[in-house]
Amino acid sequence: MTTQDVVEESAADTQMGHSIVVRTFDFDFPDTLDPVWVPDNPYRSHFFNGVSLTMPYLEPYLVSTMREAMVQVDDPALLADMKAFNGQEAQHYQCHRRLNAVLTNSGLPGFAKVEARIKRSYERLRTRSLRRRMAYSAGFETMTNGFTNWMIGKRCSLFPNADRHITTFWLTHMVEEVEHKTVAFDAYQACFGEYWPRAFGVLHGSFGVLGLGLVGMFSALKQQNKLFSLGAALGIVRELSIMLYEVGPFLLRALRPSYDPRQENEPQWVDEWIAGHAHADPARPLPLVDTSQATMNVPFQAQTPRV
Repeated sequence: MTTQDVVEESAADTQMGHSIVVRTFDFDFPDTLDPVWVPDNPYRSHFFNGVSLTMPYLEPYLVSTMREAMVQVDDPALLADMKAFNGQEAQHYQCHRRLNAVLTNSGLPGFAKVEARIKRSYERLRTRSLRRRMAYSAGFETMTNGFTNWMIGKRCSLFPNADRHITTFWLTHMVEEVEHKTVAFDAYQACFGEYWPRAFGVLHGSFGVLGLGLVGMFSALKQQNKLFSLGAALGIVRELSIMLYEVGPFLLRALRPSYDPRQENEPQWVDEWIAGHAHADPARPLPLVDTSQATMNVPFQAQTPRV
């Protein structure tokens, strides 16, 4: 079977939902990493850096909530998906933790205080009811549908000549968000199914994470003396406006009573990446996306497919 055949097969499978594959995230971020990893754009770089700071606290929270919900689920298929969801999220937050440590040690020591604040926020959230926590989880995962389409679909304009390690990590993370995009929603529906808590969770989960991420963004800009100027204000407004324009429609659709994440489609690049990974050499590290390339194709073509 050729790679194109696998891509076409994967695209057909999208109509039924992607399989959830728990992969090893073996990204090795260099110690000399520049925190402004999108060239000449500290605002975009630090927006994503700020979001990364939340992940070692958000994603363990998602895992523990999903694990607690499993005792209320009888459907074997959904239970298998919930277990795989946890496997992927565990890989994600461990890699984000490594990235955040490199960023902190690369001239941003103030990130330690931001992480302490994020940790306290999720400790408080863990005291809420299971329904509230599952609605938050389902709401946040709704936002990732928007982020996936934005980051992968607009990768060429978002990350031109950006650091290949961080760009590849984020894009790979988003691919796996596609694979498990229905799980938190399905688990909430199976356990509770009430509309209004879920609708509140869309807003709570989405803006809760983004708000904490912005704290990290502002902290980084302040530490680098790039926060208090007209140029900084314009840069911040531009980046946030782009994000809201791209992600906002996904949140609005998620507020509909009839919403189902299966209604959302993803860029073809996702199917190509999954197909490429399926035929890549498992003994080799994940190849890096070439951010100097105008189209930023999936990076597996350079590898010899495994038989």
